Amino acid sequence: MAEESEKMSEAEMRENVVRLAFGGDESRFREFCEVVRQAIPEETSVVLRGSAVTGRRWKDGTPFDGDGPGTSDLDLTLVGVEVLGEYILDGFYLPGIHTKPLSDKDPDIAPNLVPLREKLVDMVKRPVNIQATRDFVMQLRGDWMGQPYLTLIGKVGEP
Repeated sequence: MAEESEKMSEAEMRENVVRLAFGGDESRFREFCEVVRQAIPEETSVVLRGSAVTGRRWKDGTPFDGDGPGTSDLDLTLVGVEVLGEYILDGFYLPGIHTKPLSDKDPDIAPNLVPLREKLVDMVKRPVNIQATRDFVMQLRGDWMGQPYLTLIGKVGEP
């Protein structure tokens, strides 16, 4: 399963995301990306990870929305230094490097990002989790650990 997703091209991952999370509507996907772009610091890249990208949950292989429509979440990761400042100290796994996701479980760890999260949840009618990390962590997870991600904005490893 992990090997399959590692071999996916950028185009295949994007096609999965548009089909699974946006009902095949490319304009909804572009609007989602634009809403995110307008709410983040300029030097921030944005990636989407998880079953929306691969089509299956990594833990057990359950298909995206396998528990019913709107049950799978979107895992958005903001990549950069400045955006880390939006998270409170309790919102970090590694202070200044890698945060917990702003989610239903931790709804108050990034107060300034809550309106963005609420807007995105309303747009896609499903949970949206927003995590922040430095580019080297994202590269480590993607390149070394084989966790596929789709870049929505910017480029990981470059400003």
